[in-house]
Amino acid sequence: MAQHFTLTLKCPERSGIVHAVTTFLVGRGCDIVEHQQFDDGVRGSLFLRTSFSCVADGVEKVTVDDLAREFSAVATDFGMEFQFSDATPDRILVLVSKFGHCLNDLLFRWRAGGLGADIALVVSNHEDLRPMAEAAGLPFVHVPVTPETKSEAEQRLLELVGEYQVDLVVLARYMQVLSDDLCVKLQGRAINIHHSFLPGFKGAKPYHQAYDRGVKYVGATAHYVTPELDEGPIIEQEVLRVDHSYGPRELVTVGRDAEALALSRAVRWHCERRVLLNGNSTVVFR
Repeated sequence: MAQHFTLTLKCPERSGIVHAVTTFLVGRGCDIVEHQQFDDGVRGSLFLRTSFSCVADGVEKVTVDDLAREFSAVATDFGMEFQFSDATPDRILVLVSKFGHCLNDLLFRWRAGGLGADIALVVSNHEDLRPMAEAAGLPFVHVPVTPETKSEAEQRLLELVGEYQVDLVVLARYMQVLSDDLCVKLQGRAINIHHSFLPGFKGAKPYHQAYDRGVKYVGATAHYVTPELDEGPIIEQEVLRVDHSYGPRELVTVGRDAEALALSRAVRWHCERRVLLNGNSTVVFR
């Protein structure tokens, strides 16, 4: 039976990279299913994503460790940073507070098989969304956060990440700022949805600020979490057209649609290994 894998890599630009990758895969009897690459001429880097299938020799299955070990000589020659991933779905921990629209959208896509990952549990600093999570058959863990207990709450979150073997933490309108220490520990493994088309209106009631300024587009930004608040590498942005007839309530409704769309896309693309970090930006192979 064929096994499915994805190779992602970044390396300095030079000739022969694609030839080396394809030669390696063909030499193993692998069949390339999808291939995408991007040459960043400004930074002098090449980014590549290749999905492929292969059949194990004999009864032993091929593993990502096998592939990585055999590919290491090629990687060394070209100075590659690379990763092989198999078809095992990522496990997600969803962080929420009181707003449920992003969680509801993620749950729908997960149950419909369109999220590209498995939701393992929901964690919140409030009890409001417990019924939504438990109705989907998911564990709901209440971790209250106060200024005095913030450190203990973040330690509990890390314990849950380990206990449930979580690959990705998704902040689905989680209304708490993570500490710098936690951001570093979750680097590249935490995605946040921001209720603006960054850079945008900051602080309380962003849609009311937008209304006061007469905006014509409402947007949302999904990005990786970093110690620099709302400054992490952007994965996806969604904008929706509005006009003078939209009051604050209508802007909130439209804005929540944008948030849900941008977040679900970012989560799916990350879990499908379509997002590669490029400094403080990203390369996204859609």
